[in-house]
Amino acid sequence: MELYKKSATELSQLIKNKEITSTELVKATLERIESEEKSVDAFLAVANEKALEKAKEIDEKIAKGEKLSPLAGVPIGIKDNISVKGMNMTCSSKILENYIPPYNATVVEKLIDNDIIPIGKMNMDEFAMGSSTETSYYKKTKNPWDLSRVPGGSSGGSAAAVADGEVSISLGSDTGGSIRQPASFCGIVGLKPTYGAVSRYGLAAYASSLDQIGPFARTVEDTALLFDVIKGYDTHDATSSKFNYGDIISSLHNDIKGIKIGLPKEYFSEGVDAEVKTEVMKAADIFKQLGAQIVEISIPSTDYALQAYYIIACAEASSNLARFDGVRYGYRAENLENLNDLYEKTRSEGFGDEVKRRIMLGTFVLSSGYYDAYYNRAKLLQKQLTAEYADAFTKCDLLLTPVYPSTAFKIGENIDDPLKMYAGDICTINVNIAGLPGISLPYGKGKDGMPIGIQLIGSKFSEKLILNVSSKFEEAVGGFNKVAVR
Repeated sequence: MELYKKSATELSQLIKNKEITSTELVKATLERIESEEKSVDAFLAVANEKALEKAKEIDEKIAKGEKLSPLAGVPIGIKDNISVKGMNMTCSSKILENYIPPYNATVVEKLIDNDIIPIGKMNMDEFAMGSSTETSYYKKTKNPWDLSRVPGGSSGGSAAAVADGEVSISLGSDTGGSIRQPASFCGIVGLKPTYGAVSRYGLAAYASSLDQIGPFARTVEDTALLFDVIKGYDTHDATSSKFNYGDIISSLHNDIKGIKIGLPKEYFSEGVDAEVKTEVMKAADIFKQLGAQIVEISIPSTDYALQAYYIIACAEASSNLARFDGVRYGYRAENLENLNDLYEKTRSEGFGDEVKRRIMLGTFVLSSGYYDAYYNRAKLLQKQLTAEYADAFTKCDLLLTPVYPSTAFKIGENIDDPLKMYAGDICTINVNIAGLPGISLPYGKGKDGMPIGIQLIGSKFSEKLILNVSSKFEEAVGGFNKVAVR
């Protein structure tokens, strides 16, 4: 039985039906990881013993006839900026090379409470700063569909492992597209929840007002089940919400006739490849066949969103990363003369180029004389953009857009051109700026044979609708559960 090709829902059902044990599944997963990691490099660490111990506990619960959650017994990959007690959390940075957190992130506690098994930490762009997983201090993750191409970023390891069948589900984080873009590049499903829907406690902060943890999977059902596990209010996170979603899973297959889906004209600009636009418009036709209405929408401030995003994100990063100074934890430089020398050498040696670039940009826009000219204006644009989306959702229920202007690019192709890398985020950053939910769904291939994703965006806390519409689309195209072939 080729377990690596099955969805998380199917695997959990096999365990409950006693056709396999959770221990057998974990062993098969570890074997798959060992064989594939030589090529893909998605994992930074694998928790062999802990995963097998947890699997044994679950098998004992099944033997006792205990009721288990829908994803019980299934291994999951965790992005390496999410805290797992006793397991290294490096954020793919030299400065946290030997840091072992003494606590679990809230999302990890929820996984464990639902008998989902953390099996390892996933490679990422350093401190989630990047769009290709090439800024990692440790390794470059490859796209499982073509090992010469990037998997996207910053959650590239989380996406690549799911696409490659090393795990069936994983967690990532999304600050400006870091779940949706790698999901698009790797041909899987990636959900960025509404800001505040999932606790950020235990997530190493990049930009606190934009960051959000979310799920990767190869099916919409798995994505919905994993989101259902991790969502919810948390007393440890003052920004988390008490919103009641009700029953998400039972509504997955509801009819979508009459739902209005908007096509924002600004998302189909000259910078987006023709083949990407074509696939999105083909998807619009499928939604029409399912009974949805397609309408044209405008989000005028989209043209200024990229600049506003990088000002806000870098400003918050310069503040958040100030804690890494060589004093309390993490890497510390040697041969120091004074305290200033400690700070300067530790941060110069411990951070990579992209992180230092964003810290410097953030410090500049927050500095005296430039705060009003840059940061304040970016925050005003954020309010304007949020209002424009609110207005758009009075005219339609969801928005349909590209995820990224192209398919996955070659490793090394763009890494030396930061502005080109930043410009690629144009289709995803608005969602974070406005605090909205968005999902990337695999649909179609480019001329290069690489996956293309489409994006559905909803109003705040509309994940139930997004997942319902996504599920109907998945049914219409014959399913998504494809493991990468190369």
